[in-house]
Amino acid sequence: MDYSLALRHSVPRREGAAKVTGAIRYVDDLPLEDFLWGATVRSTIPHGKILSINFDPAFDWQNFTIVTAKDIPGPNFVPLLEKDQPVLAESIVRHIYEPIILLAHRDRAMLEVAKQHIHIDYQPLPAIFGLVEALQPPTPIFGNDNLFKKILIDKGEAPKVFTAAHEVFSGVYETGHQEQVYLENQGMVAHYDLGCGHLKITGSMQCPYYVHGGLTSIMQLPEEHVEIEQAATGGGFGGKEEYPTVIAAHAALLARKSGKIVKLIYDRHEDMLATTKRHPARVTIRTALDKLGNILAHDIDLLMDGGAYCTLSPVVLSRAAIHAAGPYSWDNVRVQARSVATHTPPNGAFRGFGAPQSIFAFERHLDRLAKHLGQRPDQLREKYLLHAGQTTATGQRIEEPAAAEVLVNAIAKTDFSNKWKNLPQENRQSKWERRGVGMALFFHGAGFTGSGEVYLASKVKVDATAEGKVRVYTASTEMGQGKDTIFAQIAAEAMRVPLAQVEIVLPNTTVVPNSGPSVASRTAMVVGKLVQDACEDLKKKLSVEFGKPYEAAHLAKWAKEYLQRHDALEGWAQYTPPPGVQWDDKSYRGAAYGTYAWACYVAEVTVALDTFEVKVDRFYTVQEIGKALNPVLAHGQIEGGVVQALGYALCEEVKTKDGGMLNANLTNYIIPSFVDVPSVEVEFIEHPYAFGPSGAKGIGELPMDGPAPAVVNAICHALDIDVCRIPATPEWLCRIYKA
Repeated sequence: MDYSLALRHSVPRREGAAKVTGAIRYVDDLPLEDFLWGATVRSTIPHGKILSINFDPAFDWQNFTIVTAKDIPGPNFVPLLEKDQPVLAESIVRHIYEPIILLAHRDRAMLEVAKQHIHIDYQPLPAIFGLVEALQPPTPIFGNDNLFKKILIDKGEAPKVFTAAHEVFSGVYETGHQEQVYLENQGMVAHYDLGCGHLKITGSMQCPYYVHGGLTSIMQLPEEHVEIEQAATGGGFGGKEEYPTVIAAHAALLARKSGKIVKLIYDRHEDMLATTKRHPARVTIRTALDKLGNILAHDIDLLMDGGAYCTLSPVVLSRAAIHAAGPYSWDNVRVQARSVATHTPPNGAFRGFGAPQSIFAFERHLDRLAKHLGQRPDQLREKYLLHAGQTTATGQRIEEPAAAEVLVNAIAKTDFSNKWKNLPQENRQSKWERRGVGMALFFHGAGFTGSGEVYLASKVKVDATAEGKVRVYTASTEMGQGKDTIFAQIAAEAMRVPLAQVEIVLPNTTVVPNSGPSVASRTAMVVGKLVQDACEDLKKKLSVEFGKPYEAAHLAKWAKEYLQRHDALEGWAQYTPPPGVQWDDKSYRGAAYGTYAWACYVAEVTVALDTFEVKVDRFYTVQEIGKALNPVLAHGQIEGGVVQALGYALCEEVKTKDGGMLNANLTNYIIPSFVDVPSVEVEFIEHPYAFGPSGAKGIGELPMDGPAPAVVNAICHALDIDVCRIPATPEWLCRIYKA
């Protein structure tokens, strides 16, 4: 294939054929000999003291490996932002399903039998499950104030403006848990060589170096003695960002004690019960208005449920807070955000990473406000758009007119204004159903927030073989999003070689440099740019060596000669921030992200008045994403994200009791099926971003943000009701409509 077709063309997925034919091997498919199955014994109460652990003396424990907290060689905590989450509970349990004991045996079925012969005595303690209750707990779960993080974003003089306002319009908006429902369950294989003290973990994960950092601490091993390798990974959506460290540690502890390879794979039920979910949120918004209905100020109070342990709650809260005021220009806005501890399983990373919660609240609030003021939703939004030269709530100056472009395009393509006006009249003619249209305007910061990318200092390597093959070394993982294909395209174009000449090296921490995690819409934009820069570095070395400008036709010949004189032919790149990007972590002022992707989504729905089922008839998306490196993959990201977000909006409801999930199966936890998916129309507006590969921005999380408010706004338009929580299930809609 001609290199000139590498980027901005929809080349086939690299791993597509292997997935379609079943040749690819996920962690549960790996061929293993003489191995043990692992299992976890968990708490059955949400909060309490462990008084005793009793193993039935009548049961034959001879062929079981048993691990408790006493068997952990290092500190008993999972290294993340805080040192609060134990690898195994020792004296206190803080949520139902907390791991206490690990078992291993050759027969997987015997593990379930053995669990029934372990009795744990507890002294139950009071438990906190509610967000409001968590603000004034009798005994804080975390610290002195029960807060994992609190953030204040303060622009202008919002408190002062409210005192003089003619009117204050307010609303409370709630979003619940959401399960990632990746196709492949969590799983790890651990091999501990007792002779040389070498630990190898192979598994389903997004962030190999997260697991590496956790295991070196927990297992008390030198960095060079811990090897983490990604197996083929069937989806992640954030659920395989931080949690794999826990299951990898459990597998490693069992392997260390047994001297055998240990395979620890969750079934779907355990995966849904025990692993992290999207943070529930409660957002209170107050808006100050003058006599003419002009918006003077916003006060936004954002409360998130972090669960029993901190995990990544502070950074999830951070993104939620930064996106809480939307892509609008406000002179006066205050955002107060808090993440609290409760006695539920810890919540963690999920596609969108806090932004879907706050964006739902604000976009729903604007629709309610427009109705209150007698305006169309598009009119109100257009009045307060962020234009080039204006600043966000954190004071970041925006240099592109993208908000206006996506809004105007979406209004025109969907005939939004006329439908908004005419559908209520048409609904009067129908006895059995109501139709509505709704929109959401939003942006999503690409890459880590603030100084996050600088802190990571990501590195990428490429090298060339004597045969002229180009190899790309990054810790970024392929989990269905197309990373291998995109990186191959970037390298092929940079080196001006055919795609077949580029190899993407499997992420293994003994081989690849730390290019950071596969999260935060950063893989293509940040790491992809480093791949491009590393290729330029390699070409420069060849040019210097041979005193001529680089020519792809000479690559194999030059590489062979170079390698005869030197040990390796490598190109390297390390992240440096774009010029002018400054952020203050203490004050939350400045450029929160190097750039944003922008979007406006429009949903058209029909609601049946007998069942209150919602049918999304049409879903239109327009987004400004810099450049689409592979249009088919980019379309897939948008379409997949929309479907996942429709589940969040309409049907994915986590039912709980005592802090635990009651409907932890795919019979009762309802996700969208093919019959629920509308026609999703995807349109891109492209303005190249100077610091992304060939102008690309990140888009992976963007489509998770807008569908919920767009669909709920459409439902409210159809039924003339006020819905301020999701999921908007038929039962909930019926209750509101008939109230």
